[in-house]
Amino acid sequence: MAVPARTCGASWPGPVRTARPWAGRGPRPFPDPRDPASGPARPLLLLLPPLLLLPLLTAPGASAYSFPQQHTMQHWARRLEQEIDGVMRIFGGVQQLREIYKDNRNLFEVQENEPQKLVEKVAGDIESLLDRKVQALKRLADAAENFQKAHRWQDNIKEEDIIYYDAKADAELDDPEGEDMERGSKTSTLRLDFMEDPNFKNKVNYSYTAVQIPTDIYKGSTVILNELNWTEALENVFIENRRQDPTLLWQVFGSATGVTRYYPATPWRAPKKIDLYDVRRRPWYIQGASSPKDMVIIVDVSGSVSGLTLKLMKTSVCEMLDTLSDDDYVNVASFNEKAQPVSCFTHLVQANVRNKKVFKEAVQGMVAKGTTGYKAGFEYAFDQLQNSNITRANCNKMIMMFTDGGEDRVQDVFEKYNWPNRTVRVFTFSVGQHNYDVTPLQWMACTNKGYYFEIPSIGAIRINTQEYLDVLGRPMVLAGKEAKQVQWTNVYEDALGLGLVVTGTLPVFNLTQDGPGEKKNQLILGVMGIDVALNDIKRLTPNYTLGANGYVFAIDLNGYVLLHPNLKPQTTNFREPVTLDFLDAELEDENKEEIRRSMIDGNKGHKQIRTLVKSLDERYIDEVIRNYTWVPIRSTNYSLGLVLPPYSTFYLQANLSDQILQVKYFEFLLPSSFESEGHVFIAPREYCKDLNVSDNNTEFLKNFIELMEKVTPDSKQCNNFLLHNLILDTGITQQLVERVWRDQDLNTYSLLAVFAATDGGITRVFPNKAAEDWTENPEPFNASFYRRSLDNHGYIFKPPHQDSLLRPLELENDTVGVLVSTAVELSLGRRTLRPAVVGVKLDLEAWAEKFKVLASNRTHQDQPQKCGPSSHCEMDCEVNNEDLLCVLIDDGGFLVLSNQNHQWDQVGRFFSEVDANLMLALYNNSFYTRKESYDYQAACAPQPPGNLGAAPRGVFVPTIADFLNLAWWTSAAAWSLFQQLLYGLIYHSWFQADPAEAEGSPETRESSCVVKQTQYYFGSVNASYNAIIDCGNCSRLFHAQRLTNTNLLFVVAEKPLCSQCEAGRLLQKETHSDGPEQCELVQRPRYRRGPHICFDYNATEDTSDCGRGASFPPSLGVLVSLQLLLLLGLPPRPQPQVHSFAASRRL
Repeated sequence: MAVPARTCGASWPGPVRTARPWAGRGPRPFPDPRDPASGPARPLLLLLPPLLLLPLLTAPGASAYSFPQQHTMQHWARRLEQEIDGVMRIFGGVQQLREIYKDNRNLFEVQENEPQKLVEKVAGDIESLLDRKVQALKRLADAAENFQKAHRWQDNIKEEDIIYYDAKADAELDDPEGEDMERGSKTSTLRLDFMEDPNFKNKVNYSYTAVQIPTDIYKGSTVILNELNWTEALENVFIENRRQDPTLLWQVFGSATGVTRYYPATPWRAPKKIDLYDVRRRPWYIQGASSPKDMVIIVDVSGSVSGLTLKLMKTSVCEMLDTLSDDDYVNVASFNEKAQPVSCFTHLVQANVRNKKVFKEAVQGMVAKGTTGYKAGFEYAFDQLQNSNITRANCNKMIMMFTDGGEDRVQDVFEKYNWPNRTVRVFTFSVGQHNYDVTPLQWMACTNKGYYFEIPSIGAIRINTQEYLDVLGRPMVLAGKEAKQVQWTNVYEDALGLGLVVTGTLPVFNLTQDGPGEKKNQLILGVMGIDVALNDIKRLTPNYTLGANGYVFAIDLNGYVLLHPNLKPQTTNFREPVTLDFLDAELEDENKEEIRRSMIDGNKGHKQIRTLVKSLDERYIDEVIRNYTWVPIRSTNYSLGLVLPPYSTFYLQANLSDQILQVKYFEFLLPSSFESEGHVFIAPREYCKDLNVSDNNTEFLKNFIELMEKVTPDSKQCNNFLLHNLILDTGITQQLVERVWRDQDLNTYSLLAVFAATDGGITRVFPNKAAEDWTENPEPFNASFYRRSLDNHGYIFKPPHQDSLLRPLELENDTVGVLVSTAVELSLGRRTLRPAVVGVKLDLEAWAEKFKVLASNRTHQDQPQKCGPSSHCEMDCEVNNEDLLCVLIDDGGFLVLSNQNHQWDQVGRFFSEVDANLMLALYNNSFYTRKESYDYQAACAPQPPGNLGAAPRGVFVPTIADFLNLAWWTSAAAWSLFQQLLYGLIYHSWFQADPAEAEGSPETRESSCVVKQTQYYFGSVNASYNAIIDCGNCSRLFHAQRLTNTNLLFVVAEKPLCSQCEAGRLLQKETHSDGPEQCELVQRPRYRRGPHICFDYNATEDTSDCGRGASFPPSLGVLVSLQLLLLLGLPPRPQPQVHSFAASRRL
């Protein structure tokens, strides 16, 4: 149900009845807000000042009990505050821990984080790392160009002449219907042995390269065999590169023919369905093969476009969109007599994942009708490209027209918009089998520096929607060395399992000439790439000196994060880059927009801002102060930032030179000491290289102890900073046990446990038995209570997490508790830092009882106060719990304590799920503020198919009239249908296959999606308020007050008398969403910059190779013969994917 807005003047509807008596008799002593005699209409939530409320509560005729007065409830609040503070002072040990640190002052030094120096050093280290990869790339690109130039083209080359490791061979041999067996392949494929390599997360062979060839390309074609022949020489260069830099990961050459040769060799990852991987459609290849693009796609939807042809067009447009990256801009329009955009986008928009999704969905709604009007389509496209009032790529400009044919050449349009300079390339696509003359389409492409393609059937779509990149690569090739610049990509998922990577790319050019004095070749051979894992870049950043809430991040020219602690995609699709904007990785505000713009512009800067941050568990919002410092990473398109809270300016560095003391403190890590000193959890950090990692902390501690018996904390194979700090904090927290915890009786104050956690990685829980129910993360930096305590002053309550879909808490064995924690602030001279957090775990059931007593009229620990029939008494939370609801709610809106026994098992739930009416009142009274944001990295279960019928989606089904029409059989429609059926047998229905599923790993079960998140946090109200939830006869009075030095709100309210006033329920849980409206977002695009270089024109470009197609009327005899062949199940031998570029590639 939608949440009502905060409006005034409305009252909740309800039946007319006598108001609830105070003690069974008499009307409620409040004026009816709906009564005209009462004056103007009251607001929805009627605030009553204390002085006005007092006489109403003590009106004559009132019965024995009345709603407590404001000063009474303020008294209860002070008692609660004092009780919490007293317990924390006795058991938390904040002051004692400060004294312990000062007593051990000689065991540590205070170091300073200097943001500018830190960020410049990390930026320099990343630059050095990437520069080593750049040098390897240049060696590879130079070698490739020389090998290809020296190679002699062989027309008669045979498959058995080429020996190489086919990465897909093992998978194909396992498939009895595999491609090679079906074709009787004679390729000499190597059989290799592999060894597991943790750096690649894969089995590899360092002596060979591997070759991957797309499924829809015939391996035995002359073009492919020649490509395999000359690229074999790259193997030695790959090996030499690794010898010079052993940290190199995948080295890849992606050929313009579709061949991928990579090193080291590893078997190809078998997909769940058909393997649609083609290197030419990978983000890194597209970025390296051409400069950014402004593209307008126009689609002929006139009535002549048959059902199947239109479906081919729709699929072609979707495939074309997949060749675009975030550096490109695009729009899609359909045309007949008039042209109109297919979506809500009225101008060029960035070709990011979400915009392309809008296009793909809109394209499916195109309907064929009317007559063909090329003029309308081209005029619309040129107007789009000439619009200079929008953000765009401002480099290559092109129009892609899909049609089934036509006679008009629209020369007047080209003369008006494009000639004589021809700054816009025109690519034309003849789709489907037809009898039309294609000469006009060829002429359009050839006279506008473009190319003409034919897409007669499904099998030609992928190859022909990506070939235009070869034309765009011409100016790059002709520019020579000027265009040989390394570019670094967005983050994306490695297809071979390396995880998230960025890739350095360098184009490889064809340096051959057809003969002496002939023009220079203008074809791009392919793109060379070298991967860098994000984890390798993260290792160059400081891990633990920045504190729990400090971090390093990096962004690219699009504002997408390369590094960020919130970059955690739950599922990835290697077809698409991982594009998380900096403003989506954090909670957006004006200050961050300014920082983002400055970083994109390559500036240095520093700024302290007040901003909002989400808690690690994404349940809470905190308003914090952060210092941002940023610098560009030279020789790249990246910029690096550092974020530090003020309290992380300094940090402790242990100096345990005394080995006897090291041993003494180390003994407190041994399980034998836990019974007397409390249980110790150690953060699972990389203390030493040989330390075996385990998700089980007990096992990890055991591995750690075993290793420490073999090495010392000063060993070169260990991180001395981490080890010394860990051991120091072990000793310091043990002294806290000795001075404070051991002699205290926790049961006296109804405590389940006391604890301390430190920056050094220690979490000590006392007593030892309490560790059995300890569920917090053993890494303090990843524990929500730890990070929130550092960011907030006072005592932070954290109730047990409850999902509304799960059953309530089970209060068994008194093990359910509420954490209360606070940071230990240490001042050493003028330096202030927070090296630890201490706290207690409250027994939920016992403290709920105590809460009743503290919020009651008791004066001593005796029996509750009784109210005689002749006396006047105020209700309290203990005696009157049947009429009065008393709760403590935390700053996120989650229930912490209640005087209602039946609500104890709902502790930890969002309060709207407990009392929706009261929570809405608190929100409308500004006790809470709502923050909504979107998580673009969520994973969702796959949606069921929309078509439940047995037939594959997208198949054109001819009508009876079609079958009876001889002209239909002699047309291309019948032939196209049979071709589609053939491809359906091979590809299991092209139109039905989900690309993500087809290309995904076998383990893929979920897909990426957008989730809307809603959090609540305390608003601006700090005072004590009394208010009425105005609902006529069902109205409720309530009082709310913040508890000082805590994150709690104390609320006292009448229990609801009836359910007629149920209001809209506030939602806090995540919900699936389509995200913000894309049509609105593109009207205010975020700031970005494209690559610094652009190659879209060269005066020497030869545009004579612009595509030639044959168009002839299909022979009825030939068609019938082919159809019979298909029906008999005898598919013809697959032919090479020969296109007009193949001849030019002869070497």
